[in-house]
Amino acid sequence: MTPSQRTAGVPFRDRIGSPLVGNAPKVMLLGSGELGREIAIEAMRLGAEVIAVDRYAHAPAMQVAHRHHVVAMTDGAALRALVQREAPDVLVPEIEQIATDELVRLEEDGWTVIPRAESTRATMDRERIRRLAAEQARVRTSKFAFAESAADAARSAREIGFPCIFKAMMSSSGHGMTVVRDPGEVEAAYAEASEHGRVRNARVMIEEFIPFDREVTMLTVRHYDPHGKVATTVMEPIAHQRPGTLYHESWQPESFAPEVLRSLNETSTAVTDQLGGIGVFGVECFVRGTTVYFSEVSPRPHDTGLVTLGSQWNSEFALHARAILGLPYAGPEPTTPAAAHVILASTSGWAPSFGGLTDALTPNGVRIFLFGKPEAYPDRRMGVAVARAPSTAEARQLAERAAHAVESQFRTDSPKDSKGH
Repeated sequence: MTPSQRTAGVPFRDRIGSPLVGNAPKVMLLGSGELGREIAIEAMRLGAEVIAVDRYAHAPAMQVAHRHHVVAMTDGAALRALVQREAPDVLVPEIEQIATDELVRLEEDGWTVIPRAESTRATMDRERIRRLAAEQARVRTSKFAFAESAADAARSAREIGFPCIFKAMMSSSGHGMTVVRDPGEVEAAYAEASEHGRVRNARVMIEEFIPFDREVTMLTVRHYDPHGKVATTVMEPIAHQRPGTLYHESWQPESFAPEVLRSLNETSTAVTDQLGGIGVFGVECFVRGTTVYFSEVSPRPHDTGLVTLGSQWNSEFALHARAILGLPYAGPEPTTPAAAHVILASTSGWAPSFGGLTDALTPNGVRIFLFGKPEAYPDRRMGVAVARAPSTAEARQLAERAAHAVESQFRTDSPKDSKGH
């Protein structure tokens, strides 16, 4: 079977049922954060029955799904029991901290995992995906190495050269990542990467620091075309900036010279064809001059793709829902200049409330998405401002002003101290 034929068991559909009456496709979200929330909404718009699952109660997607469950996502037995109980048509991983080996076993037993179980396992492990990209897809990457101790990490860092980047083996949005500029920073960076990823892991990745000009996400959709054949559509580039290591703002479209855009498209297609399956992939690349480097890929909608809530008629979430339900897409579609800017928590607490919404929402072209997270900690993403404008530069200014206008307050007592919580 060729990579382009790996459809993970998702059938092509021209008809769909209705939820809660026994004939709708059942979608189980494994992870129910803000990205899962938007997937749930779009899947429900298409008639799907949605079950949201996460490790904590009141997660964003749980607030809109038909049903929800709280389980330890890394407990394979608990995950299998829930799948057997709910009997979903598709399992849709939305987070990294999950029992991926159990997903492989579930797929072997006939359950459908999006995009595929092995693809999900590969993308949630930096070593697997980097080797797949460099050795199988044969795309350009930075130099990289792996280490299981601070001493090994120091040796690898010297070989790669400073500055370099230490990364957790399993993480997202920059968690567990540190730019290391000299040998004296290695020990702290190793501790950060090994202890603060999605799961603790003594093994970490050390990567060459590429002084890139631009950081780009290429949303790549593997889907059925109107004739029922598997196709790949690469969306317009999404540029983004991270003042530190966490996602902060993104905008679309971003213009590139024809040869660079061609290389971005080829890189994205090569990696996702190796992964196979159906759905949206977020392929992250660095661009330096006219050279494109593959960085990472997520097997689901990407946080930088929140901008598509304003820039595309079918957002990345709508496209993901359409693909995983087996519904056709003819794409691509025109892109409207838009930008997204995160709304962050500044302190720890629970039961958030948000002010400044009048100022944030007064300009035309601005939307505010509050994620409904029940608790906060410093720099946790609590929402996003999305703006449309005649140019991306204007949209970025609008989104930033709107995001900064929103202020949040939190309760600092324990949730257990509040009756009825």
